[in-house]
Amino acid sequence: MRFEDERGRKSPAPIEVNPVLVPGNTERFKRQVEFLLEIDRLKHIFRRTILLDRSRHENSAEHSWHIAMSVMIFAEYADTATADMGRVIRMLLLHDLVEIDAGDTYCYDEQAGVDQHERERRAADRIFGLLPPDQARDFRRLWDEFENAATPESRYAHAMDRFQAFLHNYFTQGQTWREHGIRRSQVIRRMQPVARGAPQLWDYVRTLIEDAVLKGYLSA
Repeated sequence: MRFEDERGRKSPAPIEVNPVLVPGNTERFKRQVEFLLEIDRLKHIFRRTILLDRSRHENSAEHSWHIAMSVMIFAEYADTATADMGRVIRMLLLHDLVEIDAGDTYCYDEQAGVDQHERERRAADRIFGLLPPDQARDFRRLWDEFENAATPESRYAHAMDRFQAFLHNYFTQGQTWREHGIRRSQVIRRMQPVARGAPQLWDYVRTLIEDAVLKGYLSA
């Protein structure tokens, strides 16, 4: 499985719906169906994270589902009780769609991260642009909100995004960490959004990081 081939990939042309078969022959409905068909491609984008049974790598659609579930499970630990959890879930279901074009960028690959924002911005322009204009604007605003990480909802969204992947790494005995020689300091830096967006979970994260070092899952 070659993850590097996914970065900057040129996506196949979107599937076009025959307008003759669309109820009322409306352009809006046609674009909505075409968007739904397009995002099926997220199921083919694989991440470095492996499944807990270690049978294969997780795909990005599975990751999006898992972090959306995490939002509900750990809602009581968000940094503010006023955060709109429905908004957080919508944000997380949208934020990785850009990987259809940009691929999954490994979080500890500094070279790949240099142009990550630009690749993902172009992908957001294309993918959300498939929707009717009002939905395109709403979805893009949510995506931008996640990227900026300035609202309570986006801070909690970032916390859940990082927390789920971290748990997979720890409970697979650091397989991916060990393969890439990841160090304790790198994981602490990577997990800072948890400290900001779900502070009560941060103590658990720190405990697991120290345990991972003791067990040899992480380099000191």
